[in-house]
Amino acid sequence: METIYTIDALNQRIQLLENRQNREWCDIKDEVDEIKENLKPLNLIRNTVQEVNETVGFKSDLAQSAVSIGIGYLAKKLVIGKTDSTFKNILGSILQLAVTTLITKPTDHDPSSVKE
Repeated sequence: METIYTIDALNQRIQLLENRQNREWCDIKDEVDEIKENLKPLNLIRNTVQEVNETVGFKSDLAQSAVSIGIGYLAKKLVIGKTDSTFKNILGSILQLAVTTLITKPTDHDPSSVKE
């Protein structure tokens, strides 16, 4: 680090350090926003489905749809369970449809376009 002998040089150095601090703070906020986006339950499920598709080698839309329907069915069973109630069965089917639709919908999130 260089020695500073004048007030002007000190003020310039302070300004440079403040600018650097602001840039680094913005970078940290962007990183936190990206982490929060990736930790949303829907994105966790989508990422898991995508990893399963890549690992197992599912290339066709039919196979991906089957995985999405399976996850929708599991969501229905976890939330509703086994019941004889018509209302709960209808609610479970709606939930299954919603989860399946949300998983199969392509993501519009681009981490590089996170806004402040």
